[in-house]
Amino acid sequence: MPRAGEISGKQKAAMLLIALGPERSARIFKHLKEEEIEELTLEIANIRTVSPEQKQAILEEFYNLCLAQEYIAEGGIDYAKEVLEKALGPEKAREVIEKLTVSLQVRPFDFIRKADASQILNFIQNEHPQTIALVISYLKPQQAAQVLASLPQEKQAEVARRIALMDRTSPDVIREVEKVLEKKLSSVVMQDYTVVGGIQAIVDILNAVDRGTEKRILEALELEDVELVEEIRKRMFVFEDIVKLDNRSIQRVLREVENNTLAIALKGTTEEVRRVIFSNMSKRMAEMIQEDMEYMGPVRIRDVEEAQQKIVNIIRKLEDAGEIVISRGGGDEIIV
Repeated sequence: MPRAGEISGKQKAAMLLIALGPERSARIFKHLKEEEIEELTLEIANIRTVSPEQKQAILEEFYNLCLAQEYIAEGGIDYAKEVLEKALGPEKAREVIEKLTVSLQVRPFDFIRKADASQILNFIQNEHPQTIALVISYLKPQQAAQVLASLPQEKQAEVARRIALMDRTSPDVIREVEKVLEKKLSSVVMQDYTVVGGIQAIVDILNAVDRGTEKRILEALELEDVELVEEIRKRMFVFEDIVKLDNRSIQRVLREVENNTLAIALKGTTEEVRRVIFSNMSKRMAEMIQEDMEYMGPVRIRDVEEAQQKIVNIIRKLEDAGEIVISRGGGDEIIV
């Protein structure tokens, strides 16, 4: 049986998933790419046994890495080293930090991630839209949303478009932008192309802005790129987010959904979503839906996703009509 030092990263990941159990592993799989799932599934299939010692060592390593990442987010690498040294000792702390040398480096523009949104706005508002998009892409979604909403309206859609279409940014470009904006480097940028921005980045940001800003940006984007806006809209409110609606809104949505569509949609969702849905309908109706789910047997994932998307489209339509309210970070969810 291989020793801990002889186990590859992929093998450790497979062993970790085995140790976590099928339910937790399935939830992790939802966040992985298809090829990553295939590779890990193959690796898991090739593992015959995991000794108690290996299991304990891998869980401990995973836990320490998670702690280190959390400490980095809280106070930077120096803070992480200090806390880990007190908890694990100098050698173990150094070992954990070294394993995360790349991922634990301070992100570009790290110093502005801790600044107030108004300060960031003053810092970047006169820059080129591409520069603004690059900087915003490195901010936390809530922070980025505040900056984007505060930009001149004529710039909002342009910056949003550039974030959505951004893929990989050269470290040389990042360094140059940092030099101009900061007059000093906040970190040593990875010697690799850094993935930043993209559709999910702008989705996270738009989910946090107020409804008015979101509508203005999407309407302006739609004039230039209809397909991009469609993709953004698909991701902005996922079916599982229905638990964030108030009971009145959920009941309004359910009045628009066919029973068969709802039964199929609920086949592939969490127990929490089912509980929330069933608690907002009559006992008799809930029993009917549950019976339909039971009798229909296995359902293709594609059919489940299509049913869930139909319901999401209904939710978006009702929100646009002002009949329901989706809680956001911008404050416009307050009803008077």
